[in-house]
Amino acid sequence: MPRLDPAEVQEAARRLEQAPAEDVLAWALDTFGKRAAIVTSFQAEGMVLLDLARQVEPGVRVITIDTGRLPEETYELIDTVRARMDLDIEVIAPDGPSVEAMVTRHGPNMFRRDRSLRLLCCQVRKVEPLKRTLADLDAWVTGLRRDGGPARAGIAKVELDLAHGGIVKLNPLADWTHEQALAYAGANHLPLHPLYEQGYTSIGCAPCTRAPRSGEGERAGRWWWEAGEDRECGLHQQSPSERLDAALAEVHAEAALRRGRDLELGG
Repeated sequence: MPRLDPAEVQEAARRLEQAPAEDVLAWALDTFGKRAAIVTSFQAEGMVLLDLARQVEPGVRVITIDTGRLPEETYELIDTVRARMDLDIEVIAPDGPSVEAMVTRHGPNMFRRDRSLRLLCCQVRKVEPLKRTLADLDAWVTGLRRDGGPARAGIAKVELDLAHGGIVKLNPLADWTHEQALAYAGANHLPLHPLYEQGYTSIGCAPCTRAPRSGEGERAGRWWWEAGEDRECGLHQQSPSERLDAALAEVHAEAALRRGRDLELGG
């Protein structure tokens, strides 16, 4: 079916704002079919979505991003989910020449030196792979919650995602808490990320994630060396940055040169 126009998305958002998560998912999967996918990093909220969605559509599309820097426990969990929940998982990866260009220019751990370089790493390893994948979809489902940080406080359960070409973005758990997600996962015997047992509450790439200290917030262990609470990777919110744009342009230019050299060698 053709993509929904903004008025249709707005009407769906109004109608589903108070609906339970399973109803939001059912509407999305019925409306978009295989043109919709759950994008997850397999945290507790992702487990809830996968369980609810497979009850509606056992063949629901599931997509995850392998940044190349994930904790080993995340890879183990992906295999566990495949086996225990009987789901096919599409694993997408960053563009190889772009990663090579970035790491060659700035080093493997450039993210600790400067916020713009941290955002560059997130852009190359996470944001750009997702953007390429969403270009072939009409809707995507996330595990975002309104209490997950200042940048997420105003999310709706159904949104028009202008950053990805005007597709529909669904946040069925917008009005849930992390504790609710953990309770649902426990009650339904769903696999959970092993790092939760070590005190982690929000899990991303291995070098950029630690367990929060006593009194810290849920996402305090993400990029903890940066000041401020509103730290994001760019998947859900982009902040204008000339330094990031310049660094990204350099990476893209170098990646293009690398592709050209590879073609010459291959020819």
